[in-house]
Amino acid sequence: MADTVTEPTEAPAAVRHAEEVMGTVFSFDVRGGDPRAVTAALEEAVAGLHRADAVFSTFREDSQISRLVRGEITVEECDPEVAEVLDLGAKAEELSDGWFSMRYEGHLDPTGIVKGWAVERAARALSAAGATGVSLNGGGDVQLLGAPGPQRPWRVGVADPLRPGGLAAVVSAAGTTELAIATSGTAERGAHIVDPRTGRSAVTDLVAVTVVAPSVTWADCWATAAFAMGSREGLRWLESLPDVEALLITAGDEVRCTGGLASRLG
Repeated sequence: MADTVTEPTEAPAAVRHAEEVMGTVFSFDVRGGDPRAVTAALEEAVAGLHRADAVFSTFREDSQISRLVRGEITVEECDPEVAEVLDLGAKAEELSDGWFSMRYEGHLDPTGIVKGWAVERAARALSAAGATGVSLNGGGDVQLLGAPGPQRPWRVGVADPLRPGGLAAVVSAAGTTELAIATSGTAERGAHIVDPRTGRSAVTDLVAVTVVAPSVTWADCWATAAFAMGSREGLRWLESLPDVEALLITAGDEVRCTGGLASRLG
């Protein structure tokens, strides 16, 4: 889990909202822009999250994904967002050499990419409506756009999986207008990450992988894939990805980082 770290200094008026959807809480912190336009965009972003849940939920018998899995409809008969997400998932599978997968127990399941995609889409809609700073945290997947105030970057605390209530790091968005942080691990949800090569829970030396990248859609995918790989192969693979930094924590309390992560801490 990651939380935005706020500072008591001059900043544009903040619009904050928390919405329960997709089995988690989405926390909005929106700065600047025309208040009416931002409020309208926030309402639409929240509605969009609920629509995404209705379309992609694997727990709803009537969702388009559930009906697609049962063969009742085709991708072409689904909302356009379904094809978009499936294309993104296929790209993630290709770039991770199959370590990221959209299949669970032999069935199509895009759960691993939908939340990050939904977070990023909602955040970008608010930015497009004129907000000068957007922080959207969807169950630990964070998309940051703009800044919370003049010469003030967004800062996000990354929870320490081995020390409840503690922080493993604080990530700063200084010097960039787009940054995302996503963590995959066992601390909060247990062994829920699947090894696509065995179809069973991934058994590795890791307890958490936090990925820092411009896009939370990809950061979320890469954190999941790297966790399934284990610390050595995961770190080596993450180092090969452009504009990606990461923090990996093992069950033995060993911390491993990509070479450029230090420039993002503070």
